Amino acid sequence: MRQTAIRFLLPAATAAALTLGIAQAQTPAPAQAPAAATAPAAAQLTIRDIYDRMEAAGYRDIRQIEWDHGRYEVKASNAQGERVKLKVNAGTGAVESSRVRR
Repeated sequence: MRQTAIRFLLPAATAAALTLGIAQAQTPAPAQAPAAATAPAAAQLTIRDIYDRMEAAGYRDIRQIEWDHGRYEVKASNAQGERVKLKVNAGTGAVESSRVRR
């Protein structure tokens, strides 16, 4: 009787394992965020480029450069020594807006 049970259970277990393996293989991969949503496009200036352009424009003590909604946000000091927050065009490096931080 014991061999009969083993002969029955072995094929059943094999079939179950194969069924589970096939079901797992057919499961779609989780969706990933598009690359454009997480990083600037290839034609954009790099953080190093932005740093160099801000320094050439007279900004000093550049503390932070972040990618923010399609442009760079830069925290630095202007020529008068005031702390400023800049919005910089990622394609051209032009300062789009400047705000004195208090």
